[in-house]
Amino acid sequence: MDLAPYVDHLRRELAIAAGAGGEEARALAERLAATLESATRLALLEALSAAADEITHDLSPGSVEVRLRGRDPDFVVTPPPATRPPEESEPGRAGKPPLPPPPDADEGGTSRISLRVPEHLKPRIEEAAAHDGLSVNAWLVRAVSAALDPAAGNRSAHRSGNRYSGWVR
Repeated sequence: MDLAPYVDHLRRELAIAAGAGGEEARALAERLAATLESATRLALLEALSAAADEITHDLSPGSVEVRLRGRDPDFVVTPPPATRPPEESEPGRAGKPPLPPPPDADEGGTSRISLRVPEHLKPRIEEAAAHDGLSVNAWLVRAVSAALDPAAGNRSAHRSGNRYSGWVR
């Protein structure tokens, strides 16, 4: 998605509004518009991210992600998986407790963190997320939720001080 037309439109509107104040006001508006371009882009990106979060909440367990490609955002839509009986969709899961549901956005606001994982884990995480029909982000949030609240996810885990041990699928 190219943000340039939106930023240019805002710049033109500012110039038109400043034109009523005379040539000096117009010159000031042009200088301000040039310095505000990055702030305008950031505000637009924040609005797009907030919209993607709202759509993801309604689309759960599907998701919409905003990714930056250079200076412009791209949208990645992961539709919810088709519902099938567990024995058809996940071989070997029949009779096992269900996986915890994706997190609910109503539990509070969202925060961004940067997670660094060893290179050999990244493809395994992506494969597990694809297997469950989730985005990597949704899969990681579900895995963290299950690790922090093992009773909710019916997972075996042990907490010792600030450390957790156990398995998360």
